[in-house]
Amino acid sequence: MAVIVTRGCRVLFQNLEHRTFLHQHKARECWRGAKRYLLSDNVIRLLEFQQKKVAVANQMYVNRDQYFNTIEEKLKKNELILKDDLKMLLHLCQTPADVEAAKDVIYRYHAENRNMAFGEFKFGPLFVRLCHELGLEKTAEEVVKDQNLKGFFSDSTSFNIVMDMLFMKGNYERALEVLLEMKNQGVKFSKDTYILAFAVCYKLNTAESYKICIVLLEESLLRGDFIPRHAYCFAVAFAIKQNDIEKARSIYSRIMYTDSKICLNLHVFVLALSGAQQNLLSVLETAVVNNVPKFVKKVDFSQEVLAVVRETLENKPELQSQFEDVCETLQKSGQITTLSLDDMLCHTPNGKKPLNPLLDQRKISRRTYKPLRSVLLSE
Repeated sequence: MAVIVTRGCRVLFQNLEHRTFLHQHKARECWRGAKRYLLSDNVIRLLEFQQKKVAVANQMYVNRDQYFNTIEEKLKKNELILKDDLKMLLHLCQTPADVEAAKDVIYRYHAENRNMAFGEFKFGPLFVRLCHELGLEKTAEEVVKDQNLKGFFSDSTSFNIVMDMLFMKGNYERALEVLLEMKNQGVKFSKDTYILAFAVCYKLNTAESYKICIVLLEESLLRGDFIPRHAYCFAVAFAIKQNDIEKARSIYSRIMYTDSKICLNLHVFVLALSGAQQNLLSVLETAVVNNVPKFVKKVDFSQEVLAVVRETLENKPELQSQFEDVCETLQKSGQITTLSLDDMLCHTPNGKKPLNPLLDQRKISRRTYKPLRSVLLSE
């Protein structure tokens, strides 16, 4: 058993200097993948923010420069910064220099409203979306970690978007620092936070990040927090990368719905490294779909995962023959993909779409930028 696990995991951690064809190198890039956003557009809401900026600019009674000068005068005269002042200012920022000016206003506003009432408008997501739009992940990171602004970013969305920006740029250590700062500030984790947390730890792939991942998982289970399937999948994959197959099996057993592509690939992987090849073959045979229309959902298996399985069967000719037959059938049915496990894990989810296109009608007039009372009133 130990030999099988060691050989299987050895395949995972080989680093290729050049990308080559998969069939020549047997899944030596199982965990290779592009760095992508993990949060959907429904969470980032960047387009919505940009549309609001256009609406605000069109409703201005003075030009943008005059408004910035007015706010600057308020700062100099030590006048009170109102909520609407800051809200409009953030929507008018167009350059990194504007963001730097807005930061000064944020510090003043926070100093004046440190004890704001529960439920008050939260500026955190607004500011980090602005940073996202302008590619200022470093600025966003510094601000959310600034102890002088503790409490200003009291929502999980702000931290999540910053971590997502850093994740996309491959700055995993900095993303982990943001996560730990979020935890230290007592900001409640959302389901998106757990996805990002486990993804960042998985990408770092160190003993320390593995410990953090497992501790966060165990704490969340004790609190009864909801852990999304995507987060569990990152945790399972990370346990496999750390050669902790028993933990991988334990985490996988907590996933309620395992009918997704990534879940089944991970299941096959865990079974292969656990020496349960007979069960593995049953899973593959059950997943085969023949003679169905193209629109019917099929489960795809990664070539790289199947390559690892093939290696664990080298000394079992009776099962190897059965495995090759199943692979041939999967190939004919178009159920073998060149995507790596890393590609599947780091896939950007699609935002939720309305069931009825009529529900997605515009709610703001293009001409007046005012709310439309009815779809029938749209021009």
